Parts: sequence; C-alpha cells; structure tokens
Amino acid sequence: MASIPEIRLDQFGLRSTESRLAVLTAFQQAGYALSQGDIEQTLSKEFDRVTIYRTLKSFLSSGLLHKVLDDQGSIKYALCHDTCHQDTHQHQHDHVHFKCTQCGQTTCLETVHIPQIILPEYFIKQESNLLIQGVCRGCNK
Repeated sequence: MASIPEIRLDQFGLRSTESRLAVLTAFQQAGYALSQGDIEQTLSKEFDRVTIYRTLKSFLSSGLLHKVLDDQGSIKYALCHDTCHQDTHQHQHDHVHFKCTQCGQTTCLETVHIPQIILPEYFIKQESNLLIQGVCRGCNK
C-alpha cells in the first residue's frame, strides 16, 4: 500500500478545526475507505453526528475525499491523492476500488484505472465506479 503524503487542510481551502483534524487522522490511520458510521464509532465521544457529517461534506466539496460505493449500495469515503487531480482541479476518480470479502475493507487501487467506455450518443458520463471483490493482501497471507 502506498504511503499517504502529509495533508494540510489549508491546501484544500479548509480551516484547521479540532473535528476536521480528528476526521482526517481517522482516515490516515485507517488507510482504507471509511463510512460515516465508521467515523462516528471512532469519534462519537468527541463529536456528534452532525459535526462529522458536516466535516465529511466539507472534505468532499473541497476535494480532500471522494465517494466510494460498496457492493451493498452504501457510501464510503476515501482520501484523494495526487492522481485524483491530474494537472487540473477537476477530480478524476476513474480508478478501481477493491473490497475484501474477508475483512470488509475497501481500498482505492490508484494505479488500476477503469477502461474507457464509449457511451451511446447523448449520454454524458459524470462518474465511473468499479468495485472488485476478493481477498486483500493482508488477509491473503
């Protein structure tokens, strides 16, 4: 797994608050996609659901996080890396996500890209999601 570079909230136009730093730390320590419920479990003694929701929403709109859909239709969030921006400020999340069938963790496979799909006329792609399920490196030992 690639190491996560140091992230500063001001790089994303965000003020540094206690809740934002705590949520960011939760993502960095986990190293895989988290749901709002995962974060609430970790930080429920410090912050309420609304604060966590607003933090995730601000991280999403600033480009710090991107959404990851899992096999059950629930939303998880993953930290964006340099490859998400690729020379523009527009997000490019056409990489594969991998969900382990044993531990349940969902991981971004940043170097595995979704192949280009040619859509019929008048269809405009806004987002692509590809979830592969199997056994992760940690569970496959």
